[in-house]
Amino acid sequence: MTVAPPPQRTATRPAPAPAGRGTSTGGRKPHLRGLSRLRLRLPLNGDDRDVLWLYLLTRVGLWVTSYSVAWIFPSDGEAKSAPSALSRWEQWDWTHFLHIAQSGYFPDGAGPSTPDWDNREAFFPGFPVALRAVHVIVPNWTLAGLLISFVAGAVAVLALARIARLHLPGESTAPGSVRRSGRGAGVRGESSAPLPAQRSGRGAPAHDESTAPGMAQRSVLFLLLSPCAVFLAAGYTEALFLALALPAWLAAQRHQWLLAGVLTALATTVRISGLFFAAAIGVHFLITAWKARTARAWRPLPWTLLPALPAFLYSAYLHAHTGDWMAWQHAQERGWYREFHAPWEAWRTTWQAAFEGAYSTGYAYMWQAELLAMVVGLVLLGVLIGLRRWPEAVYMGLSLWALGTSYWFTSVPRATLLWWPLWTLLAAWSLRRPRIKTAYVAVAAPLMVVFAVSFLSGRWTG
Repeated sequence: MTVAPPPQRTATRPAPAPAGRGTSTGGRKPHLRGLSRLRLRLPLNGDDRDVLWLYLLTRVGLWVTSYSVAWIFPSDGEAKSAPSALSRWEQWDWTHFLHIAQSGYFPDGAGPSTPDWDNREAFFPGFPVALRAVHVIVPNWTLAGLLISFVAGAVAVLALARIARLHLPGESTAPGSVRRSGRGAGVRGESSAPLPAQRSGRGAPAHDESTAPGMAQRSVLFLLLSPCAVFLAAGYTEALFLALALPAWLAAQRHQWLLAGVLTALATTVRISGLFFAAAIGVHFLITAWKARTARAWRPLPWTLLPALPAFLYSAYLHAHTGDWMAWQHAQERGWYREFHAPWEAWRTTWQAAFEGAYSTGYAYMWQAELLAMVVGLVLLGVLIGLRRWPEAVYMGLSLWALGTSYWFTSVPRATLLWWPLWTLLAAWSLRRPRIKTAYVAVAAPLMVVFAVSFLSGRWTG
């Protein structure tokens, strides 16, 4: 979340067989097989390497941007030397994560009743704990935060690519459908059967990318060129959350419920969005178990409830120090005006901030972005409902409700990074309409640069 000004107010292998007597799993329980299968999916194929190459190139571009911003936009317009390029990443929420990692949530008995309290309990502990751990090896705190996001981002884009392969255009994406690979498959564990030929324009053939690799690479490209993609590189929570949540979604698609529950629980330590993600996993499990119509299919149910544990433990920790079970929410209200308002009230307040001249142009522009991102989210929700992708629709609905019921919209553009169905659906659309890719890149890439420069120069962004 960003502090806003106060209101005026690969090689293939056969699909695994069910565990039981005479199988290679040795009769292990289904939820335990998920942990052992993870080892088999670690080797990277050529498509994965292409995705990582794209990821690395966009990281280089952002690091070049941070160096350039340090020279072109110094705090002192008459400066003769530039500040460190690393210092350009020390913006906004980073200071909260840094203070938590350095001194904890309540240093020297300070707390909400302390004057000028920074409301740091509004941030979940997952990223600060990871930051403190990496700092043991990397002495520079900022570099440690960037390294976490760099590694986590690589895991996230690989997982997104594999999720995209599960949703090829024209094929079933119903919850519980598990793709199987054969000798002609191009990726591990998923089908890469080619789609029917697509044509665009007056009989001209579409680009020959309507395969699993094309779908995967476009999904990742659209994410990495999205306007707020700079936050995937910054010492923020988005990359780490995606690195846990997206593999959890893959595990759930393969009915590896223990693995899905553990990864989602870890994601919940990073962001409250983990609970929304857990709800999606839960809906996916219910649909899958209902379709199976066997008592055995319901046995992994407890694993889907595991993500509630970190949120409860964090609330208990805050209660022990503040006497308030809702300390996290109250910190949000004090610091970011996230007290409940009806959605239409939040829209009206944001619209006024964006277009009625109450704030400077920089803030007004970002509130315009908040409104646009909310519209995109609502359209995405409608599409998911129309496609009957109920788990993803539940995740989007809960996310939009949380973002859209505050005093005004805050951090909605940044939240788009966490809407993985947006990137896979855009990729599928662009395979059918090749000009969509050209239009997206032409518009989104300049916006990504604008948002990156805005953030790196210390302005309120997204």
